Amino acid sequence: MSGARLGTLIRLDLTQRVRSVAWYVMLGVFAAILVVVTALSLLAFSYTGAAGAGLYSVVVFVVLLLAVLVSPTLSGNAINGDRDAANLAPVQVTLATTAEIVLAKFLAAWLTGLSFAVIAVPFMLVAAFSGGVDPLVVLVSLVVLIVELAIIAAIGVGLSGILARPLFSVAATYLVVAALVVGTPIAFGLGGAAIRTEVTQSSRSYVYDDSGMTSNPPECGPWDTFTYEVPRFDAVWWILSANPFVILADATPARFDSSGYPEDLFGNFAYLVRNAQIPPEDSVTWDDCTQTVRFTETPEDIYNQTTPSWFVGLAVQILLAGGLLWWGGSRTRTPSRTLPPGTRIA
Repeated sequence: MSGARLGTLIRLDLTQRVRSVAWYVMLGVFAAILVVVTALSLLAFSYTGAAGAGLYSVVVFVVLLLAVLVSPTLSGNAINGDRDAANLAPVQVTLATTAEIVLAKFLAAWLTGLSFAVIAVPFMLVAAFSGGVDPLVVLVSLVVLIVELAIIAAIGVGLSGILARPLFSVAATYLVVAALVVGTPIAFGLGGAAIRTEVTQSSRSYVYDDSGMTSNPPECGPWDTFTYEVPRFDAVWWILSANPFVILADATPARFDSSGYPEDLFGNFAYLVRNAQIPPEDSVTWDDCTQTVRFTETPEDIYNQTTPSWFVGLAVQILLAGGLLWWGGSRTRTPSRTLPPGTRIA
């Protein structure tokens, strides 16, 4: 593999992407959205002692959201789009190998997605100057964001090599990304609701007369016992591990205030996923006649006693993206024994 040929292919692909005026309009719209989001986030987190941390997490999530919405369009027709435009065949007859062509398409799509992160840098600096931003949070979140952008680009480029029609490959890329972003919460909710367990609740309270007063000394009433069913989200929580937003939140170190509650969106998302790991109790007792003080666990307690899952989900995404990219490369390799009907070769 030649670095010089790879660099030339990347420059060629990037030149074709940035030549369109629509590309600059897209970046301008993205910057305008970040301006609105930053202003609203500053107002929303102004009452907390860590406004910068909250603002930073919102900006990073918005960058990932916009990348999820736009990247499939930019990478989903990288190979078959060039084939339809008769730009792929002239490159294939040069010294460039199939691996170099596919890798260049992937890197160009990845760099295009990273441009959104570059646009967001000034807004991240605003968050940093607002205070409360941990440098470790910035480092980890940016690394995960960059990796997620690479995974989405690899999925799109791989499908563009597998499928012959650009429209179908773009749609398929959106479906795969939607399965990770939207499909995992749906599967989590439906799976947890389908798997149910029975809980027995026992309760008693003081006996009150018609005026709402108790006797002296107070008299306790009989125990009331009944059963009901609750969903078992602890059996399907792992489905969420492949969600890009969950990976970003779970991998980023969570920060909690003095009361044990998250200070930013990273901590809130991670707490919700970690809380789903805890199985429901088989029996619940509520006794008003005792003076027992019931202590509830804070989100920080639950976060510390549960298991992170981001590395499992990231491994699943990397295997998916790598497999699609390899398959797309094998379909792009020349000479080819068979081609889909109507495929343009020159």
